[in-house]
Amino acid sequence: MDRFVVLSGCSGGGKSTLIEALAARGYAVVEEPGRRIVREELARGGDALPWVNPLAFAQRAVAMALNDWRTATSAGSEFVFFDRSLIDAASAIEAITGENSAAEAVNARRYSRRVFLAPPWPEIFQGDDERRHSFEAAVAEYERLSRAYPAFGYETLVLPKTSVAARVDFIIEALTP
Repeated sequence: MDRFVVLSGCSGGGKSTLIEALAARGYAVVEEPGRRIVREELARGGDALPWVNPLAFAQRAVAMALNDWRTATSAGSEFVFFDRSLIDAASAIEAITGENSAAEAVNARRYSRRVFLAPPWPEIFQGDDERRHSFEAAVAEYERLSRAYPAFGYETLVLPKTSVAARVDFIIEALTP
């Protein structure tokens, strides 16, 4: 779906802030599955957390991303911006197990061919209760995702390290014919 636009890349690279800014401009947005899962698991005392059971966490992220994709098909917005996608979750499972078990699901549910990657940006990276990994782990994740998206046929555009407004403008301009 050309109107399903993914923001992916480095954890702590400003994706969620961009999603909030896009929502403020009136665009339909989908919050990152990982953050939602962590909040749910912490609230119920579950163990599908990336620092406890990374495979269970990634499997839940696949299920949530599939549901997000299905739900977004009814959104009436010109674009729907996703904070991460099914590809992020599928590549996490592959990194953990060595198997590409979600490839069929990924290929059946397409996003806009242009994917925006937030690069590692140590000056803005911050850990919190939902993000407990190191900056080095975030960089490794970025490197994995920068390979995964092209492997599934997507063109990646690296977001500039600039103001939120300028980053949003960069995204919109890149999507406008």
